[in-house]
Amino acid sequence: MSVTVEAVNQALVTVVDPNTGKDLLSSRSARNVRVEDGYVSLDVELGYPALSQIGPIRDAVVKAVRQLPGVENVSPHVYQKIIAHQVQGGVKLLPQVRNIIAVASGKGGVGKSTMTANLALALAAEGANVGVLDADIYGPSQPVMFGITDKPQTPDGKSMEPLENYGVQVSSIGFLIDMDTPMVWRGPLVVQALEQLLRQTNWRDLDYLVIDMPPGTGDVHLTLSQRIPVTGAVIVTTPQDIALLDARKGYKMFEKVGIPVMGVVENMAMHVCSNCGHVEHIFGEGGGKKMAEDYGLEYLGGLPLDIRIREQADSGRPTVVADPDGDLAQQYRKIARRVAVKVAEKAKDMSSKFPSIVVKND
Repeated sequence: MSVTVEAVNQALVTVVDPNTGKDLLSSRSARNVRVEDGYVSLDVELGYPALSQIGPIRDAVVKAVRQLPGVENVSPHVYQKIIAHQVQGGVKLLPQVRNIIAVASGKGGVGKSTMTANLALALAAEGANVGVLDADIYGPSQPVMFGITDKPQTPDGKSMEPLENYGVQVSSIGFLIDMDTPMVWRGPLVVQALEQLLRQTNWRDLDYLVIDMPPGTGDVHLTLSQRIPVTGAVIVTTPQDIALLDARKGYKMFEKVGIPVMGVVENMAMHVCSNCGHVEHIFGEGGGKKMAEDYGLEYLGGLPLDIRIREQADSGRPTVVADPDGDLAQQYRKIARRVAVKVAEKAKDMSSKFPSIVVKND
């Protein structure tokens, strides 16, 4: 009995991508199915960084198709392809940057910068080209977290090269000033500095640029929503009521300016005693999940109050690179994968397909 393309497609309906929850056929991930003398080949395109997922998905495809009568061999080509997705209306994409993810919190001290660094490193570990923009002008912390002490180079006196560590490109005002020097600037200067850091850094072919936002909902956030093409935002909070109150304000701000929120991350969700293993919810329990439920958002995950996270970030080796196979790193990678999948589910950006229209009075 000879196998048909239709039979292969029916088999692919049974293969569900564990990261999207959709089968490979209905999600249009499987394509170019070819059958010749019992030999089946096909492509499987994943729209998110998936180095650790390619093997398991490939094995699932082989197992499903090999069960068909007449199949001698199966050769699936599973690969990732990350494209630009839709941003808020009236804002053009940046050159060399396909997607921008803003990591925000209404309140300071909830672990937003640590989340930014580990999110970027997790995306890079899964095979994406990633950059980090430290937009917290008053309190830049990414230079310390990435262990970068060099000063950026400028090839033309107008732009600067991003500094790089662990495969991630980084730009921060912290590279340009002494770390002990306070930024005593008014709002307009801060906004100007942010735009210069963003647009005058020579980013190199980024799939994702992760922006570490300052706390609050001020000038920088307004500039972000009006002039910077943001694909989506991630809200970081802790379980206590005062942090959740500010996190809700942050969500409402993004809602007003038309930037979708990909989900909520809860830091310091619990503390596990390193001696006896007792779990205690020091800052409350379930606050991040409750916020996500209230607004119809995805709860991306909760991370414990763990001394390792603090020590690794302070030493310039965030968790994802300091202990890549550890339980905490796996949680960060899971969160990063969910964020990337949420981005991939958005509509494609079509602005590059259309020419710019210029009206002149001759």
